[in-house]
Amino acid sequence: MKVQRVVLASRPGKNGLPVPENFRLEERSLSAELKEGEVLVRSLFLSVDPYMRCRMNEDSGADYLLPWPLHEPADGGGVGVVQSTHCSSVSEGDVVTCFNWPWQTHAVLKGANLQKLDPRLVDGHLSYFLGAVGMPGLTALFGIREKGHVTKGHTMVVSGAAGACGSIAGQIGRLDGCSTVVGICGSDEKCKALVEKLGFTAAINYRKENVSDQLKQCCPNGVDVYFDNVGGDISDTVISQMNKNGHVILCGQISQYNKDVPYPPPLSEAAQETLSKNNITRERFLVLNYMDKADAAIYELSQLVRAGQVKVIAFCSMMRGGNIGKQIIKISD
Repeated sequence: MKVQRVVLASRPGKNGLPVPENFRLEERSLSAELKEGEVLVRSLFLSVDPYMRCRMNEDSGADYLLPWPLHEPADGGGVGVVQSTHCSSVSEGDVVTCFNWPWQTHAVLKGANLQKLDPRLVDGHLSYFLGAVGMPGLTALFGIREKGHVTKGHTMVVSGAAGACGSIAGQIGRLDGCSTVVGICGSDEKCKALVEKLGFTAAINYRKENVSDQLKQCCPNGVDVYFDNVGGDISDTVISQMNKNGHVILCGQISQYNKDVPYPPPLSEAAQETLSKNNITRERFLVLNYMDKADAAIYELSQLVRAGQVKVIAFCSMMRGGNIGKQIIKISD
């Protein structure tokens, strides 16, 4: 059978911005003859995530992320439907997902790597399994529960607040007891969506406003929990206004992904001094370390979404900060 696929044609360089020419769309033949344990799937949705920028380099900089080989399909989170199977754990018609789904219209995958999904959990909105009821939702939930130590009345700040993870993190923080949740993002449109649609207390447009001054107004009693998706100057500014015994949830550092710096990037000398002086935790957080709790968390997230307590919004250019919510590519119906 003929399939279309997107391959990595070239690398942008550690300090370069990705461009369309780094990828190539091509057509290839795919044998539908399956070996024992293999499954033929049709792709429905593919996930696009910030960490993928690291995989475009020769060295991803993280031992748990393999770089994408040149002239081979990119891969990441995906959802699809089983077309045929030689694996006893999945059946034809099952909806399945995995973390290394190739960017192809159809693919042959190992059945052992696939997780079956129940479409009823998301009322048939299968793309949610790549967003609020998938890895970004799990990252937000586990980050806050495992590293945030939220108690009633806390003030939380979320950077990258209009992204797939940040938009969920702010809502979880509010549900878990934060009395003030402030989002930092890059447009007035995003700020409006955070406050009016997602229930954030306030939002700061870092492109137009003085973040330090606005934080003092929005968080007059200081910041207790900081969900850090971006790093850089914004994080230095937030940390400077954190209370004693606060917690930084070190989720991502997207402002640094187009730069050749270690992960996590070093803080400014002043920010590091604030952490030490005020006994603020800042520990690297990796959602994959909590996958033994994933099934229960997926169910909880699905119930929150179905009840309207966690709202899902999405419209989009991720690495340039243009998206609101989760960026997903629809491949087929």
